[in-house]
Amino acid sequence: MQFTLYIVMFFFLFFSQKSSAQRIDGSSASRGKARILFDNLYSTCNGSRPSVLGEIATTDGKTWIVPAETQFLVGPRYQNFYNQCAGITPSSMSQVKIDSMPYTTIDPDGEVITGYILCDNYSELYINGQLIGTDPVPFTPFNSVIARFKVKNPYTIAIKAVDWEELPGLGSENNNGNPYHAGDGGLIAIFSDGTVTDTSWKAQVYYISPITSPDSVQIKSDNTRYTYQTPRNITCGDSCYAVHYPIPTNWMNPGFNDADWPKAVVYAPSTVGVNFPAWTNFTSFWGKNQFIWTSNLVVDNLVLFRKQVDNPTSVNEDMDAIPSFDIQLQDHNILIASSSTHSNVQLHLYSVLGENLGSYTIPQIGSNAPAEIIMNPPKGNYLVLMMLESQGIPLFFKQCIMSY
Repeated sequence: MQFTLYIVMFFFLFFSQKSSAQRIDGSSASRGKARILFDNLYSTCNGSRPSVLGEIATTDGKTWIVPAETQFLVGPRYQNFYNQCAGITPSSMSQVKIDSMPYTTIDPDGEVITGYILCDNYSELYINGQLIGTDPVPFTPFNSVIARFKVKNPYTIAIKAVDWEELPGLGSENNNGNPYHAGDGGLIAIFSDGTVTDTSWKAQVYYISPITSPDSVQIKSDNTRYTYQTPRNITCGDSCYAVHYPIPTNWMNPGFNDADWPKAVVYAPSTVGVNFPAWTNFTSFWGKNQFIWTSNLVVDNLVLFRKQVDNPTSVNEDMDAIPSFDIQLQDHNILIASSSTHSNVQLHLYSVLGENLGSYTIPQIGSNAPAEIIMNPPKGNYLVLMMLESQGIPLFFKQCIMSY
């Protein structure tokens, strides 16, 4: 009887441990630091945080690359929007020369689309399953990028976004001497066809860390992998856990079914904490657009985004028909006329040295109803930047030099 009892206990413990390793949501759990594969993927920029890449084993015998498997070492690069490591540091949109940037052709009879992307920290862009660009800076200093591609409607945007880590497997970074500070992510993007980051995007997380227990992750009714834990300074240190989910191989393709992915969650810039030049130099450009991520901005470290673009926005169709603008300075006032009618026009006035001299809203402008901006500028030369917006998102720019 005693021997039989031991056999029963053995099988109970064996299957109990196996069920714990094979989590019911398909995830795998790890604990502690990962083995370092690369001390720093990007060591050519002074002042950058080390972009460490690691490998860690989970309790079910699988191994995972952390914070993510990327195409950084082999993929094509985005064009730089703002990147101090490359010496590209424009102070305004007038210094960004889009027309000279190359584009990737997906559909020869398509339209050239320009995308502006800022990700905390790293991103890769796929259009219809084709890799368009990889971030030139995996971690810091914070940068922004431009992607150009020629494609027909409808098309699929897919972005892999990574909140990088200095302690691989623990999802943490050094902050004022604390190596176990959990940073945050965030993605904002604007495309020239009117597509912007918002809740119409789908988003799912595939690497969550640091957490005090794998059971911290709960699956919601909309398939959100929700973590109740939000503090940035986690006390478990080197004993913290991480949860990993296998990434579908075709997640970036148009035919991938993302119906069970939750909607992206929007975050204000102040929540993400963007206080660096890649953002602050272009706040008028980024406009009222929101950052997106998953339900936890802090511990969700590897996030996949998808967006199906079906039709251009009506505003952008209107923009395509813009033939010309006429801007004049008369009697201390700025007069603006257009050969067609447009609404919600923003005018920004700068000195030729880049100093912001004021911004003005024009409810409507047309050839038969020129707009007049009342002002009294001192004599000198001015750079006038006129911008069309849709719900606060800049979609079209025109600039000219005026002398008074």
